[in-house]
Amino acid sequence: MDKRYQVFVSSTYADLKQERQKVIQALMEMDCIPAGMEIFPAADEEQWEFIKRVVDDCDYYILIIGGRYGSLTPEGISYTEKEYDYAISVELKILAFVHEAPDDIPVGKSDVEPDLREKLAAFRDKACQGRLVKFWTKAEELPGLVALSLSKTIKVHPAIGWVRANNVANDGLLADINMLRKENQHLHSTLLNLQATVTQPEPELASLDDTIELTISYRTTKYDRYYTETEKQSVSWGELFTCVAPELMQHPSDDGANYKLGAALYRRLHPGHEKLAQLVHDDFQTVKIQFAALKLISVDYTQTTKGGMALFWSLTARGQDLMLKLRSVKKPNKAMDSDKK
Repeated sequence: MDKRYQVFVSSTYADLKQERQKVIQALMEMDCIPAGMEIFPAADEEQWEFIKRVVDDCDYYILIIGGRYGSLTPEGISYTEKEYDYAISVELKILAFVHEAPDDIPVGKSDVEPDLREKLAAFRDKACQGRLVKFWTKAEELPGLVALSLSKTIKVHPAIGWVRANNVANDGLLADINMLRKENQHLHSTLLNLQATVTQPEPELASLDDTIELTISYRTTKYDRYYTETEKQSVSWGELFTCVAPELMQHPSDDGANYKLGAALYRRLHPGHEKLAQLVHDDFQTVKIQFAALKLISVDYTQTTKGGMALFWSLTARGQDLMLKLRSVKKPNKAMDSDKK
């Protein structure tokens, strides 16, 4: 079946016209459908809702970072970064292409204000975390980098894509295939839960009462500048699971589970406050492996809503039982109440 993928190209516009033109040309030569909204200023909420719908229809997301941060939204971030954050939230596969030497970019294509340069540096660091990044210095390098990176990504993480209507199988056949897929996933999940209930955790594993020191990171502002801060805290495995277990009923992705853990620990440190936080990489991997070893979660490589493949967390039967035991509200002890009187 002749399938084409829609690719959202996000960048600042005035300073990267030539780079965008070459990337879009490369995408068209790969039979992809390029999409990008930065040439239409997102000046209001209605325009932003339209941009989100365009991103929702895309299969992959390409981010190009040069020497400018871009015009700011009312929230104080650039529209390019806002698009990037939204692409992460809908779990699009992101390919980042970052200029290797921003200090060498001509002044006419760079931010000169210290505040914007600082925000650009923070955005660069953010885009380079947790994914493979390609660095470039000349516009002529981008077509080859994009073609190679996107081809590998499509092969490893195939998305839904677009096909001509006359090439699509009939609705009845698609419905049958989808039903069988869901049934297969349900049976696989049931089998994993049954295995978890009969398999006891290894005795040498840390128990729920044992503690671990974890580090979370998050972005914050001070004097209108962005900073990445980290905080450490000690928490028992039981407390950590109690905080995050209800969130895992939503079957979050691997990245989503990290943000839920980070948010839970931030609330524990700062009661009554919320922050988009996450565990540092090594601590997150330790938590994931420990919860799996304790038979509280299963982590499965399965299909996303956009047709690609990704890791997703879910509670096992043992995990659900422990969550109910730890989080359910018990009846008050009548004997203790009478003693108080």
